[in-house]
Amino acid sequence: MRTVRQLLAGKTAELVTVTPDQPVFEAVRKMDQHGVGAVLVMRGQVLVGILSERDYARKVVLLERSSRSTRVEQIMTTEVVTVEPQQSVAHCMEVMTRRRFRHLPVVMEGRVIGVVSIGDLVKAVIEDQQADLDALQRYIAS
Repeated sequence: MRTVRQLLAGKTAELVTVTPDQPVFEAVRKMDQHGVGAVLVMRGQVLVGILSERDYARKVVLLERSSRSTRVEQIMTTEVVTVEPQQSVAHCMEVMTRRRFRHLPVVMEGRVIGVVSIGDLVKAVIEDQQADLDALQRYIAS
């Protein structure tokens, strides 16, 4: 089973971040520009929250708030669960499915080094299963 470190090796190293005082509109625009479903909310080098498309839909769109006047800190998720690079894909999958998260920031020595998404995990699981099937087919054929 792959580790988070191995997943991050195949991704771009760029972190998409916003600050708590930015308007939600700017955060959503960043998500769109970078093709991501969530942005990290940072105060300096400290992770203070995460803002996802889900947060936007539930706390701005459904409540008919203005994305230009609502600040990120007003709607971000402040309970951020993180993982470490040495943790397995299986562990992350368990956390995400149990907690219904779609993104997990990866922290090493107190610093955010990346983010893994549910899509990253599903892709890794499918690739690992396919590799196992291919190996079994080669074994059976030999």
